[in-house]
Amino acid sequence: MQAARKLSSIGLDNMEVKIISRETIKPSSPTPHHLRIHKLSLLDQIEITESIYIPVILFYSVASGDPRKRSNILKESLSKTLTQFYPFAGRVKDSFSIDCNDEGVSYTEAQVATNVSVVLQDPEIDLLLQLLPNDSLERLPEPTAEQVLVAIQVNFFACGGMAICACVDHVVADGAATATFIKSWAAIACGANYIDHDVIYDCTSVFPPHDLTSFKEKFANEDKHEVPEPQGKIVTKRLLFDGSKITALRNEIGNGPSSYRPSRFEAVSALIWSAMLSTTTKNDRTFSTTTISMNLRNRTNPPMPQQCIGNVYQVKEVESLMEKTINLSILAGKIHETIRKVDDDHVKKLGAGVGAYINLLRSKVKNNKFLFVSWCRFPFYETDFGWGKPIWFATALRINRVVFFLDTRDGEGIEAWITLTLEEMAKFEQDPGVLAYSFSKLSK
Repeated sequence: MQAARKLSSIGLDNMEVKIISRETIKPSSPTPHHLRIHKLSLLDQIEITESIYIPVILFYSVASGDPRKRSNILKESLSKTLTQFYPFAGRVKDSFSIDCNDEGVSYTEAQVATNVSVVLQDPEIDLLLQLLPNDSLERLPEPTAEQVLVAIQVNFFACGGMAICACVDHVVADGAATATFIKSWAAIACGANYIDHDVIYDCTSVFPPHDLTSFKEKFANEDKHEVPEPQGKIVTKRLLFDGSKITALRNEIGNGPSSYRPSRFEAVSALIWSAMLSTTTKNDRTFSTTTISMNLRNRTNPPMPQQCIGNVYQVKEVESLMEKTINLSILAGKIHETIRKVDDDHVKKLGAGVGAYINLLRSKVKNNKFLFVSWCRFPFYETDFGWGKPIWFATALRINRVVFFLDTRDGEGIEAWITLTLEEMAKFEQDPGVLAYSFSKLSK
């Protein structure tokens, strides 16, 4: 029996997503016995408590040929890909390991009763959430034999276009690892017989696992008293910064007292941070401290494999603001210095100090701190399954006071998906800097 889901979005009230089929895709060959247990690093262990899937949605334009053939290509290549990403087809065994038992991943197909161009005109997160598989929206608090680590949904639009949604459990992959998995899947779909890199790397040698039971209990008790619930409804908006606007912003900041030209990420982060500071009163230091998420793979000596799975990132707190006068140059400089200090010595200290790391990680949700997560330069726009590269890609994570940075299709601009309370968003959107450097819709 087919199931239908309504999409509630302006102008799309009558659109339906109708589930066509559901099945489980298993690896095309069994995982060798000596690889059946995949050890979790400290950074992976922490994600077990977070209960988050990483959703990636790749949109493709009208494709010729039989959709059934494209679907078969996707399923067959996914099965082959899982032989090399074998932990993804397993199940969480305990807080220390994944049982690589080849139970497989969830694969759903759906029909969307509109054209893909209609969806892309003004996409909102509530709409995008409806294109994700139902079984990937929330992970159970405790691991079970039925809980998949990867869920796929392929949405076929009326025009022949499609949206491939991949949701990967954060316990086995961060954003970079998710990008590697999807790009590898596409390469095999185009005929590659193997993936020319080592995706399985023993991160426990860098971040040794620990028994986190006492920490889990401690933070559970603290959360009841110290982590305030958002006051009012939270909303997610997309801001677009095209390449020319970012260049102008970088030049403006570069002419300031910091005397350096910031990166795209540093410049846009500084602008958003400045806008958030302007939403609060002088006596309210809510946004005086912020945090950023950083990929650690190329920050060790020697570097870890860029393609390795797992969680190889750190949430790092930016130095608190002490200056009486705050400008974009100061903010960008603080972000730049925070990133610069994360080197090989820092990573080694991080791996050796479980308590310090967990305290820092928890700071991203305590005391109303703001978090910037950049997926820029991840190869999502290179993901060609055989019918061309994506015309757009997005994520669908709504986490209060978190901003996700994604590339625009040309690789020069940035899309910033920001979640705030309704009251905070109303003030944020009226900030002069936000109004000057961003816009809300993709140019035609």
